[in-house]
Amino acid sequence: MSEVTTEATERTFVPGGRRRHRKHKESGIGGRRALVLAVTVPVASAALAGPSAFAADNNTAATATDQPDSLDASDQQMAANLDTRVLDKRLGSDVSGVVIDAETNRTVWGHNASTALMPASNLKLATSTAALTVLGPDHRFTTKVVYGNGTLTLVGGGDRTLTSDDLAEMAKTAVAGLKSAGLSAVKVAVDDSLFPEPTLANGWNSGYYPTDVAPVRALVVDGHGVMDTSVDAGQVFAKQLAADGITVDGDVTHATASRNDVPVAQHQSGKLSDIVHTMLKTSDSNIAETLLRMTALGAGRPATFEGGTEVVRDVLSRQYGVSLDGVEMYDGSGMSRADRMPAATLAQILDLLTDPRYEGTLGSIRDGLPVSGEAGGTLGPELGRFDDANSKCAVGKVHAKTGTLTGAIALSGLTQGKDGKWKVFSFVENGSTANTNDIRDAMDGLAATVNGCWA
Repeated sequence: MSEVTTEATERTFVPGGRRRHRKHKESGIGGRRALVLAVTVPVASAALAGPSAFAADNNTAATATDQPDSLDASDQQMAANLDTRVLDKRLGSDVSGVVIDAETNRTVWGHNASTALMPASNLKLATSTAALTVLGPDHRFTTKVVYGNGTLTLVGGGDRTLTSDDLAEMAKTAVAGLKSAGLSAVKVAVDDSLFPEPTLANGWNSGYYPTDVAPVRALVVDGHGVMDTSVDAGQVFAKQLAADGITVDGDVTHATASRNDVPVAQHQSGKLSDIVHTMLKTSDSNIAETLLRMTALGAGRPATFEGGTEVVRDVLSRQYGVSLDGVEMYDGSGMSRADRMPAATLAQILDLLTDPRYEGTLGSIRDGLPVSGEAGGTLGPELGRFDDANSKCAVGKVHAKTGTLTGAIALSGLTQGKDGKWKVFSFVENGSTANTNDIRDAMDGLAATVNGCWA
């Protein structure tokens, strides 16, 4: 795990920009619980503040907002606008939302903030937080080639970013070794035993395979969406060996490498921080599910849905004091229709990104959040985001994670309000029957409201 330390002087969060000094930040949103010291990750303790701002009855539609006279004029106007705009018919009637002042941790606005709904891909924020905390942002995943008994075995190490070029480099090294030993023929096997046999998560259906998400294995090349990514990678590797003059005998098979096998070649992935950045920008569910298993292994748990989600919950609650009230988590990507998470919890996770204590560990989550109007990300113009009359004013001003499932749309992130202060927000809707693009437009409008450009 990476080390989380406390700085004596705190500074205000500014994505990609300057930070101004401010007083030490109280523990969490609305009085987050004290951080619990973990054996593996030393975290400075923090005093308990008052009761949570989200302690309201989940069944009420009451707004969990500070008293209006305690908010400045711009926040009062924003809250009033959100009270009206959250009732947009495009969003339906089942919406959980909250806005927090990142500097003071005051709740500016809330609407059923503690109601747990399907978060869709917003769940990836939780998976990313746990992976970076357990493994560390500099962690790399290693793919190996070993030789024994006439067989080259490609051993998966949980690198979901492995490319055919990476395999080609390992193949060249293996070919050189074989030829120097006077060998011109070999069998090829794949070892993906790092992960158990793939299963469907609770809330998944077989229709997800392999296009929406591939069966989760420890070996894959070029992100191929196939049922057996390990054999597929082995076949690519075998073709590369053949192209370099080595005869490959028989078909690629599954095997478990022996401890006596000789190391031949290996490839290390980029840093975990870079992988998380890519995963969030593009909302890559395959990377998320692989990271869930590698995080479980890093914490000494089984590389399963259950082992991974247990670690995520433990990291969020014990190490960061994030409330898990109402949270149900069955995968790492948010594709499970059984997943549940309130806007309040998502906001607490995002609030960690505004705390300089966690900059070194969690900074790649902040940097990986899609930006409104940024091409290539899930808030890009090619997806029709922030392009209508109400939200286009916020292009380049919103940093947020998207989430889309049938019957669930979410948008959670950060933006600078009209008062110049950074706001943490989360909006999740379930059950709207409106067109998906119309729901997204309404969500973008809420974010633009928080920004203040849609006054």
